[in-house]
Amino acid sequence: MRVLVTGASGFLGRAVAARISAAGHEVRTFQRRPSGVPGVEDVHGSITTPADTPYAGLAYAVSGRDAVVHLAAKVSLAGDPAAFEAVNVGGTRTVLQAAQDAGVSRFVYISSPSVAHAGSSIMGSDALPAAPGQARGDYARTKARAELLALAADAPGFSVVAVRPHLVWGPGDTQLIDRIVDRARHGRLPLLGRGAALIDTTYIDNAASAIHAALDAASSVHGQSYVITNGEPRPIAELLAGICGAANVAAPAWRVPASAARAAGSLIEAIWRTRPGTDEPPMTRFLAEQLSTAHWFDQRRTRADLAWTPEVSLDEGFARLAAHYRQAP
Repeated sequence: MRVLVTGASGFLGRAVAARISAAGHEVRTFQRRPSGVPGVEDVHGSITTPADTPYAGLAYAVSGRDAVVHLAAKVSLAGDPAAFEAVNVGGTRTVLQAAQDAGVSRFVYISSPSVAHAGSSIMGSDALPAAPGQARGDYARTKARAELLALAADAPGFSVVAVRPHLVWGPGDTQLIDRIVDRARHGRLPLLGRGAALIDTTYIDNAASAIHAALDAASSVHGQSYVITNGEPRPIAELLAGICGAANVAAPAWRVPASAARAAGSLIEAIWRTRPGTDEPPMTRFLAEQLSTAHWFDQRRTRADLAWTPEVSLDEGFARLAAHYRQAP
């Protein structure tokens, strides 16, 4: 199969491109920076540029492809709402149109469980409908709209499936893992409430293999959304301790009431909108909700429909993360 992977310079996109290429498919990637994936053809450009614009790259990138895996997105806790809209919604619309114009037959849209998270606990649910009106924050709202846009394009000859990997992590992750470790190292990582909320996560290899499985199964599962996790929910305190232990830093020992963290998150978001910092805000309401509510999912339909099971357990993932930190300079 000839596959285009967008956003392959990111942590997950790079793993997905490498996984699909290793399976024997011909992989081309499209993003603003080199992917660093051996054996693939990199095409540079932006999904916010119309596909028919000369030298934009997307029209070429999608030409002759049988399938597209669309990961490119603006992922952040804060930022200009117009930027989220332009990349996550407008960019997805552009990639969809380019894929349809090029005669692509399979389209895998990489979404997020946050598209259906309204601030309260999710315990043992399957993939709930994407709900832009209830999703928390500009990232989740625009990803929800983009998922609905992608699934609405599902049609005979153009099979669309949405995959929602949940909290992807592993060695080399500069977003979730490195930020947790950095904040723990500087004593800025609290537990919200009792740290007992059950949360499921996804090791990077499992996320990549699940997306590959969705690509293979797209013609039979089209029109559906699937949440991807390791299927091993743990208390948030245990997860943070596992990550910190792998990096040889102290796990968080101080606590903040969840209600106080949510209030602080709302205030910080308001400040960031008027005087944005150069990094992610230390807390947002969405982040406070994610760290203080349960979110784990029923994986039975996902595993049955995609004929997929995780390859790397949570504990093995922690061991690999520890080995990564031991080898780090």
